Amino acid sequence: MLRQQLVRFSTRRAFSSTIKKQSHFEEGVYSNIPVKVKNRKIPYGWVHFGFFGAGFLFPFVACLVQQKKQGLI
Repeated sequence: MLRQQLVRFSTRRAFSSTIKKQSHFEEGVYSNIPVKVKNRKIPYGWVHFGFFGAGFLFPFVACLVQQKKQGLI
């Protein structure tokens, strides 16, 4: 009995959306990336270059702080 229930349960299809919705997907430029690029409050370029710019500047700022602590500057 348990085996029959497991077989019946495992063969049941459980799709959460309709066939029509599954066959249609958004097409066009920037539709295949997980972030919103157009119509943003803050332009994507600011966020992108700000994030990588901060990562690039971090070692230079750390060196500057250490040199000030040692009295070299």
